[in-house]
Amino acid sequence: MAFSLSDIVTALGGDRRGDDVRITRLAALETATTGDLVFVTSPKHLAALQGCGASAAIVKPAMAEHLSLPLITTDNPQLYFTRLAHIFYPMPAVRAGRHPSAVVEATAHVDPSAELAAHVVIAAGAMIGARVRVLAGAVIEAGAMIGDDTVVHPRVVVHHGCVVGQRCILHVGCVIGSDGFGNAWVGDHWEKIPQIGRAVVGDDVEIGTNTTIDRGALVDTVIEDGVRLDNLIHVAHNCRIGRHTAIAACVGIAGSTTIGAYCQVGGAAMISGHLTIGDRVVISGGTVVAKSLATPGHYTAVYPIAPHRDWLTNAAHLRQLDKLVTRVKALELGALPSTPPKAPL
Repeated sequence: MAFSLSDIVTALGGDRRGDDVRITRLAALETATTGDLVFVTSPKHLAALQGCGASAAIVKPAMAEHLSLPLITTDNPQLYFTRLAHIFYPMPAVRAGRHPSAVVEATAHVDPSAELAAHVVIAAGAMIGARVRVLAGAVIEAGAMIGDDTVVHPRVVVHHGCVVGQRCILHVGCVIGSDGFGNAWVGDHWEKIPQIGRAVVGDDVEIGTNTTIDRGALVDTVIEDGVRLDNLIHVAHNCRIGRHTAIAACVGIAGSTTIGAYCQVGGAAMISGHLTIGDRVVISGGTVVAKSLATPGHYTAVYPIAPHRDWLTNAAHLRQLDKLVTRVKALELGALPSTPPKAPL
């Protein structure tokens, strides 16, 4: 597949500068060669761009005067590059029909335009919308619903009664609607609490590989429209994640926590249960969130890395912090002499 720069500008807008070269591939600065198109968002990368082998680049208008190679200028090069990638590398087309090994219960409804690959199971009462792709080994349990134009990758499980909206992408091995971790202690053993809510996923949601979303205990677990969940995330029962929130890999969200709209959560952050995170909150990777965050802003609670011996020394000092605070308060009240003790705290 190849397009000239003028073809690209006709399709996506922007301004062309320089020769109308043909582009056969989108590439990174480090690997670009003849026929490749790259993008740059910051002037700090101009030197690397000048030295790379790309045939053309997508840049901001203010950067164009510093460059001699053919260009497309636009206010948001990354977004432009993203949209162009959909043209160069389109998703596979839906192949309507059922593989002979697919198992579809008689009471399930599968739109004729949907694709069911090998060893797919569609249980009783499930509903599969128009142009849905259900790929090898995926299981859609009884009464579950998959909206139009959604892609269900191999070995995904959508449990009974759960709902997935339109134009979603469920990556390999993710699980929608597994039981929440509900158990009651009855003296000498645990007794399982039935999880009778659902997991409900809105439209235009992408859920990464091996991410799990538990069904609610009584009310539904809800993932609102436009959410992006990376790989290996756990969303516990009764949680709600607001629209267009993005959460990076290995995050754990305990039960009954609400995360607002337009939030960003960095990788490996841990969020305790029964909390409320407001709209437009950014949480740094590795942060442990143990209280609600109502005010928009960027929150971080990560202990800086240090050489091991230094870390041990600082940790020892931190253990004495409560004693030090108590002493300072007493000094402020005049209850202690100002001379410090002979032995360090």
